[in-house]
Amino acid sequence: MDEGRSLDGRVIAIAGVGGGLGPSVARRLGEAGAIVAGANRGQADVDAVGEELGMPAERWDGHAVDLTDEHAVGAWRDALVARFGRVDGLVHLVGGWRGGQPLHEEPLADWDFLEKLLIRTVQVTTRAFHDQLAASEHGRFVLVSGKLAQKPNNGNAAYASAKAAAEAWTLAFADGFEPGGATANIVVVDAILTPRMREENPDKAFPTFTPAENIADAIAWLCSDAAAQMNGARLALTMP
Repeated sequence: MDEGRSLDGRVIAIAGVGGGLGPSVARRLGEAGAIVAGANRGQADVDAVGEELGMPAERWDGHAVDLTDEHAVGAWRDALVARFGRVDGLVHLVGGWRGGQPLHEEPLADWDFLEKLLIRTVQVTTRAFHDQLAASEHGRFVLVSGKLAQKPNNGNAAYASAKAAAEAWTLAFADGFEPGGATANIVVVDAILTPRMREENPDKAFPTFTPAENIADAIAWLCSDAAAQMNGARLALTMP
């Protein structure tokens, strides 16, 4: 492997490892040499990812964590520092969607749900891991976002607004790091094509979907030394 893209020995935490994208990202980071620490709300989901990966016990850590809760996320961080001595990267994969109705008809409960899932989790995790990332020689934060954050439509107002807020928070997070130090960047997609979707619909075309493997490659690159000068940027993996 290109030395500049190696993640050998780096401790990278994944918030939302149990989602459709999580296993692909965890696998790719592991292949690059990282120690992978995954968190999801349910322990069963975390354990399923660990089984699927089959990584050595010394290079995998799985925790059930309420990623909307400051105390729970702080305890997760402390447990990782106690076990590995540091955390070098944090990848935010917590996702979800509600929408499809005109703005004036969409229930405000959709916003309440998405604000907690897509914004609060970014706020809580970045605040909790800031000091670890800032102290690392390879501190990295990566958020996966959606094209609608920059190009909202009337049928997805709550989702687009929540994604836009998460992006703004991430760019502000990036602005707080010293030049040449830790970085925070955003990977932008239209939609995600997971391995399960491909298996369940082998003959279906997904022209605007980005394969999970491609997103995982982009995240691994952003976590590497090859992307050390990239901070506060959006990396678009979308159709024109």
